[in-house]
Amino acid sequence: MSKTVIYPAAAIYTMDQSRPTAQAVAVRDGRFLAIGSLDELSVLDDYTVDNTFATHTLLPGFVEAHSHSYAGGLWMHTYCGFFDQTDPQGKTWAGCKNIEDVLNRLRQAEAVLLDPNEPLLAWGVDPIYFEGEHLAGSHLDQVSAHREILVMHASLHIATVNNALMTAQGITPDTTMEGVPKDGAGWPIGELQEPAAMSLAGKPFRSFWGRLRAEHAIQGLGQLANQAGITTLTDLGNPTSTDPATIAQWQKIVNDSQFPARVSIFNMGNPATDLQAVTATRQKSSDKLRFGHVKVVLDGSIQGYTARLNWPGYLNDRPNGLWLVPPEQVTDLLRPFHEAGLLIHAHCNGDQAVDVFLDSVQELLTETPRFDHRYTVQHSQLTTPAQYKRIKSLGMCANIFSNHTWYWGDQHVTSTVGPDRAARMNSARTALDLGVPLSMHCDAPVTPLGSLHVAWSAVNRVTSSGQTLGPKERITVYEALQAITIGAAYQLKMDHEIGSIAPGKFADLAVLKADPFLEDPMELRNIGVWGTMLGGKTFPSA
Repeated sequence: MSKTVIYPAAAIYTMDQSRPTAQAVAVRDGRFLAIGSLDELSVLDDYTVDNTFATHTLLPGFVEAHSHSYAGGLWMHTYCGFFDQTDPQGKTWAGCKNIEDVLNRLRQAEAVLLDPNEPLLAWGVDPIYFEGEHLAGSHLDQVSAHREILVMHASLHIATVNNALMTAQGITPDTTMEGVPKDGAGWPIGELQEPAAMSLAGKPFRSFWGRLRAEHAIQGLGQLANQAGITTLTDLGNPTSTDPATIAQWQKIVNDSQFPARVSIFNMGNPATDLQAVTATRQKSSDKLRFGHVKVVLDGSIQGYTARLNWPGYLNDRPNGLWLVPPEQVTDLLRPFHEAGLLIHAHCNGDQAVDVFLDSVQELLTETPRFDHRYTVQHSQLTTPAQYKRIKSLGMCANIFSNHTWYWGDQHVTSTVGPDRAARMNSARTALDLGVPLSMHCDAPVTPLGSLHVAWSAVNRVTSSGQTLGPKERITVYEALQAITIGAAYQLKMDHEIGSIAPGKFADLAVLKADPFLEDPMELRNIGVWGTMLGGKTFPSA
């Protein structure tokens, strides 16, 4: 069989300015050999033509620069989210539209648990969608007064637990930790905000996360990626990425030729992080698996009211959010990683968190200049034009959570920040106009893994109720597709290998059933995905 295979297609968009479109692509040894027309590629020696993609549209494989490995494993627990979602096996779960729907879903799950001591674990709920009562432990008591119940919110920054769990784990009026709200009589209401407070849930909390590290959870992540046309994923914030067992597990799964995606793993940076251990993991990397980057989390979630906002803060004088790293400690936390030359990304939902990160990066670059560092503001939801100018001047990037406009746009207008600031959230147009290197993400499992939906959200800025939120911040289809391909690859320092269809790069493709430039922009998220190619190997989607 010939070493070179030429794949004609109905349309090919390369995201390479030197050759934006083509009619066929030649692949050899897992890389793109040449791009052009069939006539142009006929100069190649010893090739075969494969018409598998003859009626499809090819783009560079999509790059999801902010996702989490547990997106595949969360389906081991009960889904209670507001929107319909499809699991890795292709089953669609109906959304829970009110508290009673959530309780009924939990009752169904509880009825099949045979061990009375096994906790009931669920995920995806978001009380901001529900009118009237706020989800509390007393609601979960209606499912079981004896079994411990933990329900993780969609943001993964908050959990709601029942009174049986609080009693068993010692969460009482004497609990003084920040992030444990109480009622007028001083009793915890069953909401635990951010990791420190959630850890009070003890064994059920550990069990919730422990199950997500199983091998089939990572396999499920690969299945979801293939269904979405994604060929490069991130595990953005892995707390055990320096552990030999974790490394061995990822190597076994991802380096296998049957796994359909590349993965870039970021260690979860904190004061206890062993810099030498993180740096040493770089030697464990391969073409499909990358180690040695760092992510820090500065604040929480806007829809969960735990993100840190500049004045005027949240609507109706609601208290400001929580710092997950005290601002005065951020520079000291980042300094060892900066001096070691590691890539640093920081979770900054609120604009106050963005200020803290920018101030720290400026101080670090003054102390120890670094060229081409590509530090990235992750989520970047309320970033202002002035902040984007600083991001540009500091050589930084922004990875915008564009899906928020669809999933929480209406709630941001009415409940979190009001119509004016909601209209400029996730401001991709401003970022691009100011020359900021841009990508966009879904933060799976916070929103489902799906790059076309991410692009659709930035192009149309439509909320789930149908209103257009901040039309001046819309971007073009081409700009959105750039952001989820070469833009995301740049932020991962992989743009020399992936992100565009160009000679020498890995032969990674998203294979679409329709041409995104010929479809109505409102249909972008509905375009079917045939599957992917990774390193020259085809992976039809199930």
